[in-house]
Amino acid sequence: MKINNLVFLIFLFCCLCAPEQKTPDTKLQFPERAKDMVIYEVNVRQYTPEGTFNAFAQHLPRLQKMGVDILWIMPIQPIGVEKRKGGLGSYYSIKDYVAVNPEHGSLDDFKALVTRAHDLDMLIILDWVANHTAWDHPWMENESYYTKDSMGNVIPPVPDWSDVADLNYDNQEMQNEMIESMRFWVREADIDGFRCDVAGSVPMEFWDRAADSLARDKDLFMLAEWDDPKMHSAFHMTYAWGMHHQMNTIAKGEKNADSLVAFTNNDHKKFDESAFRMNFTTNHDENSWNGTVFERFGDGHKAYAVLAFTIQGMPLIYSGQEAGLDRRLAFFEKDEIEWSDIKFEKFYTQLIDLKKKNEALFNGAFGARAKFIPTGNSNVIAYQRSRGDNEVTVIINLSNDSQSIAIEDQSITFDDYFTEQRFDSSVTSLEPFQYYIGTKTSL
Repeated sequence: MKINNLVFLIFLFCCLCAPEQKTPDTKLQFPERAKDMVIYEVNVRQYTPEGTFNAFAQHLPRLQKMGVDILWIMPIQPIGVEKRKGGLGSYYSIKDYVAVNPEHGSLDDFKALVTRAHDLDMLIILDWVANHTAWDHPWMENESYYTKDSMGNVIPPVPDWSDVADLNYDNQEMQNEMIESMRFWVREADIDGFRCDVAGSVPMEFWDRAADSLARDKDLFMLAEWDDPKMHSAFHMTYAWGMHHQMNTIAKGEKNADSLVAFTNNDHKKFDESAFRMNFTTNHDENSWNGTVFERFGDGHKAYAVLAFTIQGMPLIYSGQEAGLDRRLAFFEKDEIEWSDIKFEKFYTQLIDLKKKNEALFNGAFGARAKFIPTGNSNVIAYQRSRGDNEVTVIINLSNDSQSIAIEDQSITFDDYFTEQRFDSSVTSLEPFQYYIGTKTSL
């Protein structure tokens, strides 16, 4: 008995002293983790009357119910005063990379927002402005951090951006401080990635080094505001600016759906299948400077949204888009969004649900590339995306006129996703901006 007790005590001691056995981490990593995600841009200043993190947080359950996954928060740092544009200045004129604009709240308020989003299974990515700073940023004490002209004067990136000063990426010390400033938000606030402003104006070598360094802290999702295949060495997703411009020119009547087919096929050749591409009908720049979706797409704003959601890529929704934002928000002033009638929330919720339930519509290589179907009409675009036994068929009249079509493939028969109206080869006309979406073997 004594021997048995001794053996038991030795066994118990060994168990207590042994290294803790951790359960293997099976959580998906990026990009696979984001394979069916949808991104939503948050303009904190304009989102609520208060313009604070705490006020915006009240919208999180609504956005989560819509199916939004990634919340891209526009820059939250203090805004420069020197050479400021307008009364409140531009978010993109950063006065201090590791501080919070008091107009939005405190660092603790932002951390609470991130925690609340995580509790709802949503991710937070922070807009990062690495190309330039405000003129009254502390780094101005060391002018070697900045680009200078032949007279030795610090200069803006381009003349029109007079409220910001261009950073000098030949300075390695500045690069190191930039990476540590990004790391601050990962460690302090537990953010999930970055949307990097004018990313192509910053050397690719920096982004590669920053991505590698930050990955040691956390698996992050990286979005580049640029439209170039080379960006994908450091970024998971790039802006599909070319697609967006095609949509705008077609809506103006300057091009037709055939040009979009040619553009998309060429884009597929340029970008690797694994590259995530971000599609959108609006964002903060488009809304403020180029017009609302109603100005640019008219009655076709929903048809072009269907295109953005179903052509290959991750779709973006901008603040207030689901509420039918019908005015250009002031960029340098307070100009809050009206939420009294969120009239397109159901529409965008249905599009998000369509994406998530159909593997063919997943992002990058996790989904399928579009194969175009002849319609006999240069104003109507039709395509199928197929992966495994899942197939999605989309037919859209991209014009403001009724159009005749001729779909010769007898196998294209389905009930429309939105209306349950039957579509087959006997359908020979589409109303202005009419669209059909059919699915087979949904997940």
